[in-house]
Amino acid sequence: MNEPVYVAVTGTNHYFGTEFIQVGFTIRLTKDPDNRHDQEAIRADLQPLGRIGYVANSPHTVPRGCKSAGRIYDTFEDKLMGIVRFVVKDTVIVELAGTYDETLLSSVFAVQEPAPRQGYLR
Repeated sequence: MNEPVYVAVTGTNHYFGTEFIQVGFTIRLTKDPDNRHDQEAIRADLQPLGRIGYVANSPHTVPRGCKSAGRIYDTFEDKLMGIVRFVVKDTVIVELAGTYDETLLSSVFAVQEPAPRQGYLR
């Protein structure tokens, strides 16, 4: 991925909210083909909690500069990782970071600095 790709995680108020989510957190994005509301649903999970929401897939919920779940659904096999870049009210903006396996391997061998608090809006 040359240029950064961003998605918005919405529906957080149905799970744990966004109060605890910080810039720099790693989010696992997983296709949810059995979702009865959206055939292109992509679930967003934060370990160890689990599901925190879904990637926005409606013109009404996808912020400018972000791609919808439908736009990225066919670009990966099953799981994708992302890094939280912004938290705005009940929406989490996530930068796609690569496949689950690629991100896991790079995080094992890389030393990560704590994420700065910039980009955190309420």
